[in-house]
Amino acid sequence: MDGPVRDDRMFKMETILLDALKVALANPQEHRLFRSGKLDGLFPSKMGLSLEASNHALRNELLEITRTEARGPISLEWVRITPRGVEFVYSHDAPRAVLGEIRNVLISAKSGVPGLVADMRNKLEAISQKFSQEIESYVSRLDSLTARVEETIRRMDATGPLLADPLQALIPWGYDALAYLEQRKQMTGNSVCPMPELFDAIHPKHPSLTIPAFHDGLRRLADNRALRMHPAREIPKPEFALLDGSRMLYSLER
Repeated sequence: MDGPVRDDRMFKMETILLDALKVALANPQEHRLFRSGKLDGLFPSKMGLSLEASNHALRNELLEITRTEARGPISLEWVRITPRGVEFVYSHDAPRAVLGEIRNVLISAKSGVPGLVADMRNKLEAISQKFSQEIESYVSRLDSLTARVEETIRRMDATGPLLADPLQALIPWGYDALAYLEQRKQMTGNSVCPMPELFDAIHPKHPSLTIPAFHDGLRRLADNRALRMHPAREIPKPEFALLDGSRMLYSLER
């Protein structure tokens, strides 16, 4: 501990010395060595570091005594700066100023460390919170997708095969028709589909399909309980209506 304390004391003493020499250099006339009451002097007092600095200046001939003024029991010494003192100022002033600024910066930086740590901690907490929220949102989307997949599987298991092999051989477009009705029901929630809509949906895959063949296939599917046919109040495309006794069937339901 003695080393840093001694260095700090020496730094302060040299600062007092340099300040006194700079005042003496700014006005090359003689100056009082010590301040006395309201009277100016190069050094603030005859005590502590101020006394050490004045003794150092006189001992190393940085200042020279020009005269001594007696005031009762007190003697006032007057001094002026020497060429050696001028050289001391020029050799120490700039480096000391730089070191002093560096010292102040280091002290300021050290005092700012707790605030910097707190700021970094707050930023890390904000990042952690945002990451947790994104993970929760991602997991929620996965849960939703999982539920939809499980519901689809459940419906497929409940309905069984869309079309038995013998019917598929008799009605080549039957599987596509039933698959469309299932998809439409899942997407819209409406299980009733007009016949023209179903015909238009499957016709691109089966371009040779005619309306009579379409009607014949629908009857076979209905007889095997693969779908149900219903009448409709309005029939915008009469050619698709299927006569069943006194009823005009126009819509389908899986």
